[in-house]
Amino acid sequence: MSSVRTIFDNASKSYNDAAFLQKEIANRLLEKLNPLKLNPESILDLGSGTGIFSDLVSKKYSRAKTISLDFAINSITTNNADFKVCANANQLPFKSSSIDFVCSNLMLQWIQDPSLVFNEVNRVLKPNSLFFFSSFGPDTLNELKSSWAVVDRDNHVNNFIDMHDLGDQLTGCGFQSPVMEMEKITLTYSKVEDLMFDLKSLGANKVFNQSKGLVGKNKFTSMKNMYESYRTDGKIPATYEVIYGHAWTASDNFSPINLENR
Repeated sequence: MSSVRTIFDNASKSYNDAAFLQKEIANRLLEKLNPLKLNPESILDLGSGTGIFSDLVSKKYSRAKTISLDFAINSITTNNADFKVCANANQLPFKSSSIDFVCSNLMLQWIQDPSLVFNEVNRVLKPNSLFFFSSFGPDTLNELKSSWAVVDRDNHVNNFIDMHDLGDQLTGCGFQSPVMEMEKITLTYSKVEDLMFDLKSLGANKVFNQSKGLVGKNKFTSMKNMYESYRTDGKIPATYEVIYGHAWTASDNFSPINLENR
């Protein structure tokens, strides 16, 4: 985990310049809040990074106090939240039932066991409060994954969790009636190196690349040649499976059903 923290710390200065997709998904996530009637006094943004989503929700709910939490300290020093906390999302430094609204934009995909985060979010949220998030699904960067698969059997691209499994985990952690949605967003590039540059600027290159040791020049060239088969209208695509989810905490008078005694 500490190595991942270092990666995102080092990428904090270049992050916003390359974060077109993150900004676009943040705006789409914000739009999905419109049908929901919320009047939070406190908002916690998990994995806030440089504050892209924190800024949006703080403007939408201007009366609320916004807390940006991230484990990469260089990232949170650049955002404009009311409070900035450097901590892990699976060990939240807040009292139980103390937060009105928890949100997270593109953080959960880096968590090996999201249920640890879900349990903590459920703990710190007040009854009848909302958890709202986006994440990446298993078809993310499928073109890159398939291109590497022709070269070797190493795992070069992370395998993210399916939205149905995330929904099941939310229920298992005590959340009520989770709603899950998915869409695919495709970015286009002139060449593979441009995609890799963006991933590096976001700090995601070493996180995505799970193979041991350095990738040789010949292997990288073979991967690029394979990626060329996806070129359309002069551009190569990079597809992201984007998951949106939300769920509510139980009310004060909620009593869980003991299925074993039914």
